[in-house]
Amino acid sequence: MHILILGGTGEARRLAGLLHDDGPAGVRVTSSLAGRVAAPRLPPGEVRIGGFGGADGLAAWLRTHAVDVLIDATHPFAGTISFNAAAAAAEAHVPLLALRRPGWVPGDGDRWHPAGSLDEAAALLPGLGRRVFLTTGRMGLAAFAHLDDLWFLMRSVDAPEPPCPARMEVLLDRGPFTLDGEREVLRTHRVDVLVTKDSGGAATAPKLAAAREAGIPVVVVRRPPVPHGVAVAATPEEAAARVRQLSG
Repeated sequence: MHILILGGTGEARRLAGLLHDDGPAGVRVTSSLAGRVAAPRLPPGEVRIGGFGGADGLAAWLRTHAVDVLIDATHPFAGTISFNAAAAAAEAHVPLLALRRPGWVPGDGDRWHPAGSLDEAAALLPGLGRRVFLTTGRMGLAAFAHLDDLWFLMRSVDAPEPPCPARMEVLLDRGPFTLDGEREVLRTHRVDVLVTKDSGGAATAPKLAAAREAGIPVVVVRRPPVPHGVAVAATPEEAAARVRQLSG
C-alpha cells in the first residue's frame, strides 16, 4: 500500500511516523511538502518537496506512483491544496482523508473578535489597539501594509517579503511556544492586540492564554471549510487507524 501525505504540519509528521514505523506491513509512506519553509522538519519515510501543478498534476502523480490512499494533512488554512486534493482524488479514484486538528474554542475572559479573512482582520485593528502582535505567518502581510498608524510585531519561521507594514519588527521563531515565553513577548513589546488564525493545536495556543491573562483583545481569523464530502480525522492516531482499516 502506498500512502501520500500532503504535509508540513506537526500532525503530518506524527502520522508519517505512525504509518512508517508502526503501520501495517508493506506500507510505503511518501510525504509531500510545499517548500515554503527554508529548512522544514522532515518526517519519516520518503519526502518530496514542491507543488504538483494543480489538481490535474496531483491526479497524474497519484496514478503514476500507484497511490492507494491520499491524506490531506496540510495546515488548516492551506485551502487551495485541500480543494485540489479533493478534485485529484476523485479524478484518480483514490480514497481521501483530511487530517484536521480541532479549532480553538474561547474560554472565560477571552476577548475574541472573529474575522472571515485577513482583510477583515486588518479592518478591525484600528478600533482595538495600536501595537499588534501578528501571528498569521509571513504570507498575506499585504492585507496589513496600509495600516501606517499601527506598529506590528510579526512572528514567522522565515523572513517575510514585501509588501509589509511600514512600522514592523520581525521575530523569527518556530513553535511550540510556552506560556511564560508568550507572556514575555507581550510585556517586552507592549502588545495591546493579537491577531491569529484559528489553526488549533497546542503548539501555538499559549499566546491565547497570555492574551487572556493580560486582557488583550484577539482577532481570530476563521479557518476555511474542508471540501464537501471529504472524511475528516481529528488526530494522527485516528487517521492511522482508518488507514489500517483500509489496509485490512
